[in-house]
Amino acid sequence: MNELNEQLKVVLADSFMLYLKAQGYHWNVEGILFPMLHDFFAKIYEEVYASIDSTAEEIRARDGKAPHTLIELDKYRTIEDTSAVDAQAMIADLKVANQAVIESLFKAVEIATEKNEQGLMDYLAGRIDAHKKHNWMLTSTLKTSGEQ
Repeated sequence: MNELNEQLKVVLADSFMLYLKAQGYHWNVEGILFPMLHDFFAKIYEEVYASIDSTAEEIRARDGKAPHTLIELDKYRTIEDTSAVDAQAMIADLKVANQAVIESLFKAVEIATEKNEQGLMDYLAGRIDAHKKHNWMLTSTLKTSGEQ
């Protein structure tokens, strides 16, 4: 279970990092697309934030300790602590961060499958679906602003 909990800690740290980025961009986005992007970023951070407690509880359910300090989360995250200043760069940065969450979720699914953790596999599959939707929306938004 240790390998599984270690990967769930990566999922938790990456999810928290994506949440922080989306929240920060929600606060700081400017420009003609402000109303749309302000709401769009809010939908992302609210959805991701809602998953953080459940992910931590999955770690605890397997007798692990969920990282909860910034120092602990920093040890597990795979997402770079970067920031963007213009709207297009914010969207692109969120897309990269979201993709990292998807990758950490897929790694957790692989381990959960090996351990025959059916309930966890269902939970992780739901998280992957949510992040694939974020990816689709981020990709589509980038296309409307001129990036492919």
